[in-house]
Amino acid sequence: MKKLFAMVLATVMVLSLCAFASADDYTIRIYSNSNSSERVTWLIEHAKEAGFNISLDDSTVYKGDASAVQAANEGKDADIIFGLNEVRWSQLVGGEYENLTVMDWTPSWADKVGDFKFDGKAYGLVIQNILMLYRNDELGTEGEVLHFDHWADIINSGYTWYRQGKVSGTTNMNINNAMLYAFTDPESPAGGISVEGWKTLWAYCAGGNFTGDSYGFDPLNRGDVQISTFYSSSLYGNIDAAADSSANPLKGTLEPENWALVEIDDGTYYIAEYLGVMENANRTEEQTETVKAFAEWFGSAEVQAAWSEEFDSYPCNEEAATMAGFETVPPIYAIKNCSLNTVPGTEMTYAEYVGAHSSEWTNIMTNLGFYWPDNATAPTEPDWDNLDWATLTQAAQ
Repeated sequence: MKKLFAMVLATVMVLSLCAFASADDYTIRIYSNSNSSERVTWLIEHAKEAGFNISLDDSTVYKGDASAVQAANEGKDADIIFGLNEVRWSQLVGGEYENLTVMDWTPSWADKVGDFKFDGKAYGLVIQNILMLYRNDELGTEGEVLHFDHWADIINSGYTWYRQGKVSGTTNMNINNAMLYAFTDPESPAGGISVEGWKTLWAYCAGGNFTGDSYGFDPLNRGDVQISTFYSSSLYGNIDAAADSSANPLKGTLEPENWALVEIDDGTYYIAEYLGVMENANRTEEQTETVKAFAEWFGSAEVQAAWSEEFDSYPCNEEAATMAGFETVPPIYAIKNCSLNTVPGTEMTYAEYVGAHSSEWTNIMTNLGFYWPDNATAPTEPDWDNLDWATLTQAAQ
C-alpha cells in the first residue's frame, strides 16, 4: 500500500512542481501540534519533493495545541496552522489571538470533509477521539465485558486503571473532557461542572496508576493495568507493533483477540484537526498564492491518504479514507460522539461548552494539584465544601 501511495504522491508532486515553482524560494512557516519528529520529517521531505519549502518545529521545541498557538502568536510569522481542534480553531476563527488572523480560503476538496469545517476559513484533516480500552484476557477482566453509563464509572469498576500524570496536553485534556461530560452544570461556580464532578475526577487520579509513560497504551500492553485510555490515531499501528515492547502484548486490530473498547453509553469525545491559512503582512501576493497552494496540496485526498497510511490516522476527507483502504468506518470511529450533544440548560454543544470553560478547568486542576506523578506524595484531598471557586477558576498568581 505504501508503494502505491508513493507512486500517487510522485504524480501529485510533479503537478505541484509545474504549477508552483515560480515561488519555490519562499519558506512557508507552519505551526502545528501534530509535530512528532516523524511527522515533521515526513512533511518537510514530501513538501520539498512537491516544490514547497517549509519550516515546521517538532515537539522538542513546543508540544501541545496551546503551545503551538502561543508560539504562532508570539512569532507573528505564521503562514499555515494545522492540527489543534474545534475548540482552539473556534478561538482562532473568532479572532481571540492578537497576531493571528485566519484568511478567507476554500480549497477544491472543501466538500469532501463533511461537517468538519469552518466554512471559508479552516477545513478538517484528521478525525480523532479518546478511547477507553481494557484487556479481557487473564491480565484483565478474564472475559468480563465492561459496560459503563459514563466515563467516570471507571472509579467503581473494581479493576486497575492507568491515568495521566499531568494536566496539560491535548490528549490529557480530552480525557478530562470525557470524564467531566456527565457533570455539566451551567449554574455551578466551579467552571460549569458540579462539585461532584470534581470529586469524581479526583478519585480517578487518586485510584489510578501513573506508570511514567507518556500515554496509556504501553501500560495496558505490558499488563500493568487492566483498563487504560488512548487516542484513536496510532492505536492500530501500536497494536501491530505491540510484541516489540511486551511479553504479553495486545493482539488483533480490527478484530481484537485479547482487548476491547469499554462500552460507554455517553459515547466519547471527538475532535478533528484542521488546516487554515494565516494572514501575513510580510508576504507578497505571489507568496500568498504559494502558501494557499501548499494548503491545497496537503489537504488533498492523495496526500491525506498517504499521511493516514504512514501515521495510522483516519482522514476527514472521504476520498482519502477510501484511497487509504477504509471500506467501512473502523470500530474506533463508530462510537457515539458526545462532543456534539447539546448541554442541558444551554444552547451550546458540549464541544462549545468545553471551549467556554476549558481555561477554568485547567486553572482548577492546576490550583488544586490534580495529576500528581507519584501517589506516595499525593496532595491532601481538598475540603470540597469550603472552596473558593472564584479564585480557583483563575490562573495562579
